[in-house]
Amino acid sequence: METRIVPENDRRTTKRGNITRRAALGLFLLPMAASAEARPLRIVCLDDGLAETLLMLGVRPVAIADREVWETWVVEPPLPPEIADVGTLLEPNLEFLQQLKPDIILSIPYLDGIKPQLERVAPVKTIGLYTEAGEPYRLAVEATRELARLTRRQAESEALIAATEACFTETRQKLAPLAARPVYIVNFLDPRNVRVYGARSLFQAVFDRIGIRNAWTGETNYWGFSTVGIDGLATASDARLAFLEPMPEGARGTLTESPVWNAMPFVRNRSIMRLPAVLMFGGLPSAARFARVLTRAMTGENGNG
Repeated sequence: METRIVPENDRRTTKRGNITRRAALGLFLLPMAASAEARPLRIVCLDDGLAETLLMLGVRPVAIADREVWETWVVEPPLPPEIADVGTLLEPNLEFLQQLKPDIILSIPYLDGIKPQLERVAPVKTIGLYTEAGEPYRLAVEATRELARLTRRQAESEALIAATEACFTETRQKLAPLAARPVYIVNFLDPRNVRVYGARSLFQAVFDRIGIRNAWTGETNYWGFSTVGIDGLATASDARLAFLEPMPEGARGTLTESPVWNAMPFVRNRSIMRLPAVLMFGGLPSAARFARVLTRAMTGENGNG
């Protein structure tokens, strides 16, 4: 899907008639590139996966959506305090957005429903990490390079890609002696139900690169997870289970009293690992963080990521 930068009600004409969308995009980007030499772009980023990538490239957006989600799930890189919060993802504060005077708003396909409202504020660029293609890691690499072109950080983007691949190589070597048993990756919704991550997820993409088998081989949705009862995790008798913090309030104590939970093979075998929060819908920084925290949990190293 081609990103429409110039709103439909702002068509421009030349001596040859209406210009194409590709030409319109060029007309938009040329002055943007020129002004970037004078000052940094004022970017509002409505996706945490794109925002964490910008920060790793040395670019600070002026605002993101829902700082609390970042502090709960993204964790690193830490979000600078001067970056504003424009409200919830699906209902950003449009009046505040106007006041921020962004040069561009970075969005994702999930937010196409509010794109017309956003375009009244500033040009919108849509970059998808999660699409029907179901290849979040490949798309994360492409997004990193696309953001680099936008912000003139090509060298930084290639360094980030190389560092991520190096992290996977190191992780694969460390975990090779422990790779025989598969691993479930879940986060708890309540004491009885979990999201379990499999095909089409970022976590599966990392597993593939570090040589770990996913214990979940069932179907997954667009975002790469299935929602199942904890009894649905009994499909692999030798599996370990890694659960992501934070857990819902009261869930941890309830689990210890649950006969279903206590009957699970990974509970009886004491094969449970706690992982600090990782953004499951992130980009390259989240992929590398997942590899690091999983390695620490599986090898018994100290530290939470």
